Amino acid sequence: MKVGTADLPLHYGKAPSWLFQRMKKLAREIAIVITSEFGPEEFLRKISDPFWFQALGCALGFDWHSSGVTTTVCGALKEGVKGLENELGIFIAGGKGGASRKTPSEIEGFCNSISRNPEDLVYSSKMSAKVDSSAVQDGYQLYHHCFYFTKEGFWTVVQQGMNETNRFARRYHWLGEKVNDFVIEPHSAICCDKKEKTLNMVAIDSEDSRKTSTLLTQEKPESLIKHIKKFQTLKLPTHHPVLPEDLNPKHLYKIFTKLCDRAPENFERLIGIRGVGPKTVRALSLISELIYGHKPSFEDPARYSFAHGGKDGHPYPVDKKNYDTSIEILRNAISQAKMGNREKMEAIKRLG
Repeated sequence: MKVGTADLPLHYGKAPSWLFQRMKKLAREIAIVITSEFGPEEFLRKISDPFWFQALGCALGFDWHSSGVTTTVCGALKEGVKGLENELGIFIAGGKGGASRKTPSEIEGFCNSISRNPEDLVYSSKMSAKVDSSAVQDGYQLYHHCFYFTKEGFWTVVQQGMNETNRFARRYHWLGEKVNDFVIEPHSAICCDKKEKTLNMVAIDSEDSRKTSTLLTQEKPESLIKHIKKFQTLKLPTHHPVLPEDLNPKHLYKIFTKLCDRAPENFERLIGIRGVGPKTVRALSLISELIYGHKPSFEDPARYSFAHGGKDGHPYPVDKKNYDTSIEILRNAISQAKMGNREKMEAIKRLG
């Protein structure tokens, strides 16, 4: 189940070392408290909530409205729990850029250490990324993918796309707890400032388009290319985020041939095939509308920043002394709780 989406202004740069080191420490203590009090599954549920995640970023001292909160918070959590994965029962793979491409191998590495088959987790990681990059086309190119999971196979995803044109980043949250089908309305909420024209092939309204797009892959490539050439001489409908140059017959012929040979039985299998990307999905959806008339769908917590301040001085510069005190309070409470004295932990709970 996709839990939600958050839109954030695109900010460049990174957290200064003095802040990131504190973020790692505080993120670790928070993860320890939540997993010990509520279990690793509840920690993943919280991470999958875009509002809770944003609040965590604010509490850690990052800018409440910056796109960098996604990569930095995920990085702080991953570094913070390093070495404690087995103890906490949570494992974090992936990250930004090149690190995102290592997600499958990192999942496999963790699974080897706990004697678990990684196949279903690797598939969930790949499909969540494929859906948000190819099946849901909103103009945001994914550049960050972080996969969280437990020993029992409970998982969540936090990934982010970038749009250089409007200078916004969009964050996508997934919760695997209730995923029964990756391509039929996997999201339960969208949280953003504006509504844009989006090709959404996983909406309920796109069911006919999904079916016919899959059916089209059984046709000979020459037949599909003939339809593509029609679009090059027609004025494309404004609601399609497609440019004529995107529909290059030479580029599409190869993948259409591959699809015809593979004959995927449903849309999930279709987008799961290596090489099937946004252009292929757009082309098939257009041909589907041309032939069958089936149109795809085109619908589409700042107060926590007062805890320690923000990186860029909003609402005030990070108070290092106060930040270090918060880390120490949590660390001492956790240490006391491990020795059987839960008084400090209970006090923190009452504050909540």
